[in-house]
Amino acid sequence: MTVALALLLGSALVGWLAPRRLVRLADPVVALVAWLASVVAVVVTVAAAMVLLVLPDHGFGVVAAAHHCWDSLRHGTAPAVEAVSGVIGATALAALLVRVTVVGRRTARRRALEGRRHLDVLRIAARREAGPHPTLWLEHDRPLAFSLAGRPGVVVATDGLHRHLTPAQVEAVLTHERAHLAGRHHLLVTIGDVVAATLPFLPLFKRAAIAVREFVELAADTAAVRAHGVENVRIALLRVAGHGAPGAALAMSRDAVETRLARLRQRRSTPSTVRRLLSCGLAGAAALVLPAIAGAGALTALMLLVCPAG
Repeated sequence: MTVALALLLGSALVGWLAPRRLVRLADPVVALVAWLASVVAVVVTVAAAMVLLVLPDHGFGVVAAAHHCWDSLRHGTAPAVEAVSGVIGATALAALLVRVTVVGRRTARRRALEGRRHLDVLRIAARREAGPHPTLWLEHDRPLAFSLAGRPGVVVATDGLHRHLTPAQVEAVLTHERAHLAGRHHLLVTIGDVVAATLPFLPLFKRAAIAVREFVELAADTAAVRAHGVENVRIALLRVAGHGAPGAALAMSRDAVETRLARLRQRRSTPSTVRRLLSCGLAGAAALVLPAIAGAGALTALMLLVCPAG
C-alpha cells in the first residue's frame, strides 16, 4: 500500500505545483504540451496506484523478497483494507473517466453544432476568399476577426480591418487566426474546458481552461510575429475589437490580452521549428514521468526514515 500511496502523493504534488512552473515557460507551445501531458500523467499515475492496491503483493513481491525493508513497509495495513481501498478508488476513478468522456462528447457536439449554425449564416452574408483555411469577409466597419473550427475551418473577418489597420497588420491578424486552425487550437480549448469542468480537484485540472486559452493565443501570436513582426501584431491586438465573436470561436483580442501585450513588449525571439519540436518532446516526456519520479522520491524518503540503516 505504501507504493500506491507514494504514487498518489507524487500525483498530488505535480497537480498542485506544476501550474506555477508551466506558466513561466517562454514558449507557449511547449507550455501547452507540458500542461496537457501533465494532466494525462497524473490521471495515469493515479490509475496505476489503484491497480497496485488490488494486485496480489501489489506487483512488488520480487522486490519485497530481496529487501526486508519492503516487507515492513508493505504490511503496514491489512491486505483486506488495501484491496477494498483499491476497488473503491478504481471505481471512483472509472466513474470520473466516464464523466469526462460523456461531458467531452457533449461539449464537442454542442460547439460543433453552434459553429455550423454560425457558418450557415455567415456563408450567406459574407464573401468568400479561397485558401487552405478560407476567409469569410463581412461588410462592417468594426475591426473584428475570429476563427471557427470545421471541415475546413474558416477565418471570419470584417472590412473594418482594412479601414483601421495597415495591410501588414491585417495580414498579422489573419495569420494569427489561421494559426489557430492549423494548430487545432479549438479542440485543445475544448479539452481544457472539459478537464476543468469535470476534474476540479487540483490546480493543474482546475486552471486548465484558462491556461489552455492563454497558451493557444500566445502560440498564435508567435506565429504572427514570425511572419509579420512584433510591432504589427502588437498594434493589431490593440486595435481589433475584443467582443462580438461567437462563443465557439477564438477571437484575436478576447483572451489574455494583457498577458500577450506584456509578452510582445519583451520581444522574445521566436524558436526555430527544430528547437520547438525538441523542446516539446523533452517537455512532454518529462511531464509524463514526473508524477512517478515524485512518488519514487516520496517512497525513498519514507524508507530512509522507517528502515534501519544497513
